[in-house]
Amino acid sequence: GGVLFGQIGDRLGRTRALQLSIFLMAVPTTLITFVPTYATVGVLAPVLLVILRLAQGISVGGEFIGSCCYLVEAAPSGRRGFFGSWSTFGTIGGMLLGSAVATLLQNVLSTEQLHAWGWRLPFLGGLLVGVVGWQMRRGTQETPEFVRLQDAGQIEQRPALEALREMPLRVLQVAGIVLLFGVGIYTLFVWMPTYLTHFVKPPVPHALLINTLCMVLLIATKPIAGLLADRFGYKSILAIGALATGILVYPLFRWIDSGTTVGTAVSLAIFALINGHIQGAMPVAMAELFPARLRYSAMAIGYNITLALFGGTAPLVVTWMIKTSGNLAAPAWYLLVVAAVTFVVSLTIRPHQENHVSAAIGVAMRSTGH
Repeated sequence: GGVLFGQIGDRLGRTRALQLSIFLMAVPTTLITFVPTYATVGVLAPVLLVILRLAQGISVGGEFIGSCCYLVEAAPSGRRGFFGSWSTFGTIGGMLLGSAVATLLQNVLSTEQLHAWGWRLPFLGGLLVGVVGWQMRRGTQETPEFVRLQDAGQIEQRPALEALREMPLRVLQVAGIVLLFGVGIYTLFVWMPTYLTHFVKPPVPHALLINTLCMVLLIATKPIAGLLADRFGYKSILAIGALATGILVYPLFRWIDSGTTVGTAVSLAIFALINGHIQGAMPVAMAELFPARLRYSAMAIGYNITLALFGGTAPLVVTWMIKTSGNLAAPAWYLLVVAAVTFVVSLTIRPHQENHVSAAIGVAMRSTGH
């Protein structure tokens, strides 16, 4: 999905890619509502479901990076960090909304109703997402940077291949930046309710509520992180966030392992504040690494491969670590190593010269009143 939409975004425009990604998400999501049961069509039922889920995955592969590119490129001079932070704000906000819908259905429907037909209801929301999202994006103007590329005839025909050929180290830097984000979000928030209820003894009361409230705090932190990135530099925000994670992760996990509600709530709140700052500064840091002609594809490759290999597998890895070591705090060591990698990488990132010159011109224009 990242390569496909990178090709579209770098050749046809950011707005075209975002219009297509919302369409590709809305259609299969809505169709899942009407997938026949195994009792009706046999093995065709799971096959259809997997195909529709794969279509959703292709859409996700391009949607987030597309939003990062668009928001950073459309931002006023000196506000790229703040504008870019809203892409991660929307991503985690969507996860939280999905969790809220699932929780609501579990509370209003019986188990039998949920299994029989209730599970289909949330997927009808795909129709609403498609209609509203299409209307919002249909009239969206293209970013000034992409318009300049078109006017100058600098559209790259094979952006993914060119990105890997011209700047493979910068693609790896994206992977290093995203590493702590991916492992952190899946371990500390997606997998955490399972950890609190099935691993910690005694189980932590109100684990889902604590996790939900901390995710709200995580979301609220992102725009603040974007503002700080504009003020002090995204490199500093990323480095401080990674360093703080490395220092605090083990003692915070030990506090969570005590099984107290207060200890868990405070620990997860600290994790939310730290991780929120990393996520808020991440979009502009990724975007600034590349020239506009390769930006969408290069970001998509580094981001999606890392999230798939390390983010999606994080719950499996940390569960295995606990089982083999017998130490409840074993996931902290994995996060410590990941934080060290992101910290080192964050110290090495530099904006691409093209972006550096543009930023300097913007500062000069503001200082002279133009």
